[in-house]
Amino acid sequence: MNIIDKYIIKKYLGTFVFTMAIFTVVAVIFDISERMDDFLKNHAPLSKIVFEYYAGFIPFYLNFLSPLINFIAVIFFTAKMADQTEIVPILNGGMSFKRFLRPYFIAATIICLVTLVFNIYIIPRTNKLKIGFENIYVKPIDNNSKSSTHMQIDRNSFVYIDNFDNDRKVGYNFILETFKGQELQEKLIADRITWDSIKNNWKIENYTIRTVNGLNEKMTKGTSKDTTLDMSPRDFEIRDNIFMAMTTKELNENIKKEEIRGTGRMTDLKLEKYKRFIYPFSAYILTLMGVSLSSKKVRGGIGLSLGLGIALSFTYILFIQFANMFSLKGGLPPLLAAFIPSLIFLGVGLYLLYKAPK
Repeated sequence: MNIIDKYIIKKYLGTFVFTMAIFTVVAVIFDISERMDDFLKNHAPLSKIVFEYYAGFIPFYLNFLSPLINFIAVIFFTAKMADQTEIVPILNGGMSFKRFLRPYFIAATIICLVTLVFNIYIIPRTNKLKIGFENIYVKPIDNNSKSSTHMQIDRNSFVYIDNFDNDRKVGYNFILETFKGQELQEKLIADRITWDSIKNNWKIENYTIRTVNGLNEKMTKGTSKDTTLDMSPRDFEIRDNIFMAMTTKELNENIKKEEIRGTGRMTDLKLEKYKRFIYPFSAYILTLMGVSLSSKKVRGGIGLSLGLGIALSFTYILFIQFANMFSLKGGLPPLLAAFIPSLIFLGVGLYLLYKAPK
């Protein structure tokens, strides 16, 4: 790398970090003003507000707004370089526009890798802190129970629970059916089933087991017994935000289970997984767009380039939200929904690169 490369990388990363710090302060101030009533109403302790809610809030929203922050940072310092007539001498000195883009993409690679690490390893854990706090002190549910749940827990076993209380981890009117091929082998009916968090298994109470062996049937009754089933209380959670708090390993495990169970959560699980791996690469696309858009000196300074850049970055975030909704509600495949915004704006970036002064 030459002096120009180091200068651009330093400017890029420095402006990105500075812009991120400004967004952090603004986001926290606005959120405090919005959430203060909830904190006071639900008696949230100050320590939990700081070390749970905002410890999860800040990484989540910085990660969500990173495309906007990235785009603004690139446009701001590149337009400033163009306004101070720094880019024209660089290109007139024999450096091609493609070569001029190299330090930008080196810096974008650093941002992409850091974002990828955060998406896979850190954000899910901080989301767990934030969501746990919200579920108690911001958006508590009065009736935290799930009704009429049908679930296939393996290839031969089917479960039905009439009502599951997520607070007490107790299910009522429990039925477990075991098949061999198309034939019913065993049917267990119990008044209630309780999760034992110490033993990590289920306790079945007041049960009847009907065993079928051809034309012979056998009935067994009991008051209590422990059993291990491939399900946990988390499978009965009714909140929509639980997927963001799952680690990538948990997402993969739940996707495998969902292929058997078919409870209707597959789209949410896959979309959350694909977003974590695909969205960090938007750093390259937005860098390409930002440099191509702001590398020309325009009358009036950097205001026009910055305003257009902010509009395009908000449009990109809007496209992401629309693609997510079409996937969750409209049947669009999750992988396609995760790729569409990036593909559309890659086309925009290539067009801006074609039109950029070289």
